[in-house]
Amino acid sequence: MNYDIKPELVAENLGWPEGPTVMPDGSVIFVESYRSRLTIVGKDRKAKQLTYVTGAPNSCVLGSDGALYVCQNGGTVGPWRAAEMSVPSIQRAMPGGKPEILVTEVDGIKLNGPNDLVFAPDGTLVWTDPGTYNPANPDPSYIYAMSPDGKASAKATFETPTFPNGVVVEADGSIVWDESYTGHVKRLRTDGKIEDLGRMPGKTPILDGMAIAKDGSLLVTDLVGEGFHVLARDGTPKGFVRTGGCPTNLAFDGETLWVTDASV
Repeated sequence: MNYDIKPELVAENLGWPEGPTVMPDGSVIFVESYRSRLTIVGKDRKAKQLTYVTGAPNSCVLGSDGALYVCQNGGTVGPWRAAEMSVPSIQRAMPGGKPEILVTEVDGIKLNGPNDLVFAPDGTLVWTDPGTYNPANPDPSYIYAMSPDGKASAKATFETPTFPNGVVVEADGSIVWDESYTGHVKRLRTDGKIEDLGRMPGKTPILDGMAIAKDGSLLVTDLVGEGFHVLARDGTPKGFVRTGGCPTNLAFDGETLWVTDASV
């Protein structure tokens, strides 16, 4: 990967964009948390509302059924509250359609505020649930998974809240996530063991979104670092790409990397 790149501005004046997903036609859909909606940018490079989902969506991903699956935190971004609050949940919506709520609790535990989600190679939907970002009074931290048959379970429960944020699933089914409170990246292997891939460089890294490059490298956005870290699969730092601003998440479309940035 070429680390000496200059990002191109495609759309601006957005309401806290996060969690992009690429559609088959090359358009990009992402959430705007402050506008309680899913937004699409097509070939005309104009941002347009696709679906109003209420609350504060944190991320979206395209399913094999053509629907968009959404992490809905309920309506909170720091001190901000949505005009129309919702319940912390996983939502499902066809492009342009009304959202339906799929999951509000798992094993009797109510969701705090789902943050990021991804489909595993076998169709399992995996999401982080750190609740509201509040290091002084943190919510419990969880990672959940829902199998294709609709059964959901907790994959990781954290004794000390770490704010698991961005999440990816590797080809072998291992779940990798980053932690906003600790600055670490960790992996839940298929044998159930958790690997600590290390703390990201920098004085106070605040990690957010994640993506996997074609060569298996892990890309991790850093809100404070104004860019994203590039790691080998074993956690060895390979470089840092400075984008400027406040990069929240990223997604690949072939060789093109889309980055959502909450500063523009």
